[in-house]
Amino acid sequence: MEVELNSLISHFSNSLFKVKGVYHYTINPGTFHSQKTAPFPGFIFPLGGHARFNFNGSLYQVFPGRIIHGGAEMLLEKKVSKFQRWEYISVLYDIKDTLADGICLTESHFEISVGKNSKLSELLYKLWRTYQKPGPFPAFQTETLFRCVLEELFISSRGFNSEDSQVLFEEIVSYIHEHYMDSLSVRALAEQSGANENRLYYIFNKYSGMGPGDYLTTYRLNRAKELLVTENTPVGIIAKSVGYPDPLYFSRIFSKKFGLPPSGFREKFRNNPYNIQDCTIPT
Repeated sequence: MEVELNSLISHFSNSLFKVKGVYHYTINPGTFHSQKTAPFPGFIFPLGGHARFNFNGSLYQVFPGRIIHGGAEMLLEKKVSKFQRWEYISVLYDIKDTLADGICLTESHFEISVGKNSKLSELLYKLWRTYQKPGPFPAFQTETLFRCVLEELFISSRGFNSEDSQVLFEEIVSYIHEHYMDSLSVRALAEQSGANENRLYYIFNKYSGMGPGDYLTTYRLNRAKELLVTENTPVGIIAKSVGYPDPLYFSRIFSKKFGLPPSGFREKFRNNPYNIQDCTIPT
C-alpha cells in the first residue's frame, strides 16, 4: 500500500508514540517463516541480505536501503534469499493514532526507500544497544534515539525518492529492451529490480502512460513488426524471437493490437515499410 511521505511525517508529529521493543535478528539463507506480527506496529530496517515479505497478500522485496513498516497482528510470510544471511533490526512502537488524517499505522504496511545510509545504520545499532540497558535514563535515551532514527529516515527518503522513480523506470526499460525475447513477466521484472509490483505499475503509468506488462507487450510487438517486413523468417520463429513461444497466442495479440494477423501485416507492408508506425512508447 502507498503512504505519502509528508502525510506520514505529519502523522508522527501529531501523535503520541512510545518504543515497545528493539530487536536485532540474523536469519539463515533460504529460511521460510509464517507468523502473525506483534500486537504493535513497527519498522523493519534491513542491514544485510535479501528477503521477500508478504503482508496480508502484498509482496515486498526487502534489502538494505528499503525499510518496511508493518501493522499490528498481521499475517506475515518471510522468505530469505538462498544466497546469504538476512540481517535486520526491528523497532516496535505503540502509537495513539489521531485518525484525523486518515492514517492508521497499526493497520498499515508500506515501504520507504532511503538508499544506503551509514548514519541511519549507526543510529539503529545505538538504539538497539541502548534498549538493552536497564534504568530510566536508557529508557529516556531510547525514546530520543528512535526520534533521531525517524528524522534520518524521513530526511533520507525525501532526498532519495526525488530521483528514485525516474532512475528505476529507466533501469527497467533498459532491461526490457535487452531481454524482451526472454520469458519475462511483471513479477519477474519486480524481482529483478527489487521493487514490488504495485510500485512498478505506479512508475510505469507515471512515465509511460501504461503498465509494465502493456509496455513489454508493446515493445515486443513493435520489434515483431520490424522483423516481419525486413526478413523472410517464418512467423513462428519471429514470435519466439520476441518472447512468444506460442505462435497462435502471438498471432492473436498481434491481430488485436494492429487489426491484421502477422502474415497479413507482412503482405501489406513489406514493399512499403515507411507507412508503418510504432505504437507510442518511450525508447
